[in-house]
Amino acid sequence: MANSSISSDSPRVLDNPRDTDNSRPLGNTGSADNSALSAEFVAWFRSVAPYINAFRGRTFVVAFGGEVVADGRFVELTHDFNLLASLGVRLVLVHGARPQIEQHLSGNNLEGHYHHGIRLTDAATLQCVKEAVGRVRMEIEALLSMGLANSPMANADIRVAGGNFITAQPIGVIHGVDLLHTGSVRKVDVTAIKDRLAHNEVVLLSPLGYSPTGEVFNLTLEDVATQTAIALDADKLIFLMDTDGVQDKQGELLRELTVADASQILSSKRKLPQDVALFLPCAVRACEAGVARTHLISRHVDGAILQELFSDIGIGTMLVESTLNILRSATIADVGGVLQLLRPLEEAGVLVRRGRELLEREMDHFVVLEHDHRIIGCAALYVFAEEQTAELACLAVQANYRNQGYGDALLKHIIAQAQAQGLHTLFVLTTRTAHWFIERGFKETDVGQLPAQKKRLYNYQRRSKIFMRKLQ
Repeated sequence: MANSSISSDSPRVLDNPRDTDNSRPLGNTGSADNSALSAEFVAWFRSVAPYINAFRGRTFVVAFGGEVVADGRFVELTHDFNLLASLGVRLVLVHGARPQIEQHLSGNNLEGHYHHGIRLTDAATLQCVKEAVGRVRMEIEALLSMGLANSPMANADIRVAGGNFITAQPIGVIHGVDLLHTGSVRKVDVTAIKDRLAHNEVVLLSPLGYSPTGEVFNLTLEDVATQTAIALDADKLIFLMDTDGVQDKQGELLRELTVADASQILSSKRKLPQDVALFLPCAVRACEAGVARTHLISRHVDGAILQELFSDIGIGTMLVESTLNILRSATIADVGGVLQLLRPLEEAGVLVRRGRELLEREMDHFVVLEHDHRIIGCAALYVFAEEQTAELACLAVQANYRNQGYGDALLKHIIAQAQAQGLHTLFVLTTRTAHWFIERGFKETDVGQLPAQKKRLYNYQRRSKIFMRKLQ
């Protein structure tokens, strides 16, 4: 048996899966380039099918600032919302209006006042807030109502629901300053929102709340979005912001964080971008309260929501309560996932081809690594008890997850299994990944060092190299 470890090669990303000439269907020109594009498009479309099935009927809360509307980028965003709605996603949109409020204040010769980063809303400011929020909301509803032919909104049937869904209360006095009409979310009318979502309507929430006494309060976008996601027990809370997500000290994007990781970043003395400092605590609070996933992504990237939701690695930072990785023994139900993982390596000649029947018989030798309920890695251990050795086989990691330490995790697990059985050595056969194993303590040896049974099965035409590592 041969095995494969992590390769640095990764499949080419499909930038535009559609033929730019709409008069010619894909794959109908006889061109090799178009045939390749057709195959790539089919592969891409099939790859998103699991997400489509998983997202149908789920509730997503998406929060975006008034900047998205002010800079004209909301048109593209409506296309993405239309697509999500057409796939059966239940959408709750929460918009902000900060730049529009500032513009109204300036137009009325009023100055905005802040106290500890919170807007102080007096009566005159509240009037500007209501006017600005009303204008933004009308513009959003108009754009969501588009249905132009030959556009992504063609035949769109988005019905937008609004109402007094948010009950608010005054923040009150902070450090001796009364914030007047600035408030916080007191209650979310979950029943009313779910009723609208059940009728296939998109719920649009504005940063305003109402009190039982009939007062209006100015709320923050992040407070409305976070409290709504928690109250609805939403599957996802998505923040669109100015930066790409959360970065480490070296400026590299952190694509996945646990609540513990995020809390550690927030408690550190490292200076964070303003929007990260604003939204990351909300993401932590939402996950701790039961929201399954919170995403922080850039508002400046066209299609950012789609790239984040419908690809394995995403485009921003995803926050979860705890790690999504599970390393466990394989079961017969994992055969399909393991086959899908191994097939590209078998076709490339890296692994010896294994049929479904063989895998079904040998599944008890395998361990699988799951990421968010999807198999992304596997490895197998075949013991030769008489010689007190074992073979490590089928070490494979899905292309999008390579170079992230998953191969090492699988290897460590297999070594621990072998040591627990009192074995003295572990060997592998490989044609492509010799250096990966050498870097991890394996030394090259020859066929003569293999156990008798394996020696008889050695394929001299394949000429796999043999590496062995001592365990004791």
